[in-house]
Amino acid sequence: MTEPKRPPLPHDFHPEVPSFTVASDDLTPGGVLPDAHVHAKGNTSPHLRWEGFPEETRSFAVTCFDPDAPTGSGFWHWSLFDIPASVTELPTGAGSGDFKGLPEGAKHVRNDNGTREFCGAAPPPGDRAHRYVFTVYAVDTDHLGPDEDASPAAVGFNLRFHTLARARVISEYASEG
Repeated sequence: MTEPKRPPLPHDFHPEVPSFTVASDDLTPGGVLPDAHVHAKGNTSPHLRWEGFPEETRSFAVTCFDPDAPTGSGFWHWSLFDIPASVTELPTGAGSGDFKGLPEGAKHVRNDNGTREFCGAAPPPGDRAHRYVFTVYAVDTDHLGPDEDASPAAVGFNLRFHTLARARVISEYASEG
């Protein structure tokens, strides 16, 4: 039996923009998502740091999207925006739990699990490995526009028109079963 074609990545339909560098002490590009970032095993947002973004950057946004979720529309695990341009790193856990290290002024919207924080990986048991796309966006405005009651799709809509550059790291995870 042939495995079904994988869904496109979230930026495949967006305008091309320059890239910059994003790195993590927690994630390995193309590697397995560590247990700390799995919903049932830690549910902690990963460390991210970035550099090489455009000089005119006014703020940043960070998202985590699973295009392989069996929903027909993927699954938003994290949507954080209005991160001040002076911030170029989020420590492990900044987007979850007590939000230690979350920059002042940064806004979370509901993830597809219904909470305003990072939601760890939780693919159905037996599904092939899901891709978790962590993206940092360099944004051309201090305040993206949506409030914390917006959906991740509304944030993505605004990012489409305000992104100067973006960088991503992709890790994979499959539940046992």
